[in-house]
Amino acid sequence: MMPTVTIRPAVAADSATIMRFVHELATFEREPQSVKSCEEDLRRDGWGDTPMFEALIAEVDGAPVGFALTSRTYSTWEGRPGLFVEDLYVTPDARQHGVGRKLLATIARQAVERGYRRVDLNVLDWNPARGFYDRIGFRQLNEWLPYRLTGPALAALAADDALVNEGA
Repeated sequence: MMPTVTIRPAVAADSATIMRFVHELATFEREPQSVKSCEEDLRRDGWGDTPMFEALIAEVDGAPVGFALTSRTYSTWEGRPGLFVEDLYVTPDARQHGVGRKLLATIARQAVERGYRRVDLNVLDWNPARGFYDRIGFRQLNEWLPYRLTGPALAALAADDALVNEGA
């Protein structure tokens, strides 16, 4: 008998489940030590006064097996918002049931219904999920390279900018 896959919006009570999946994803990505968030961060930032993200929970036969977390972006070229998939994770035993595809189809449906023009995500170059993304229509942007500013470099640039604004 085929399992029943359902996708539903996450609620604040799902924070512990989402954090479990975040830790599993970070371990898969070989960076378990990099997770600094906690359940309270998720509750505050997903369901507080100013939600910073939306999340979906995937279930197989009623048991949580994955999640997707998105935030809104804006494209000046498109003149419309988009969605950025920060995290997409499906437990290994639930893969091959179409869970990832259903999560992304739900995100695509949200984007289309809201008049958004695109959905973006990042994937590690060694991740075998790249083939999955290719098969469902995502395209790698070879000419665009991700950059990130964090930690001491972020603090240093912020301090430099503060001096410029003070007229120094």
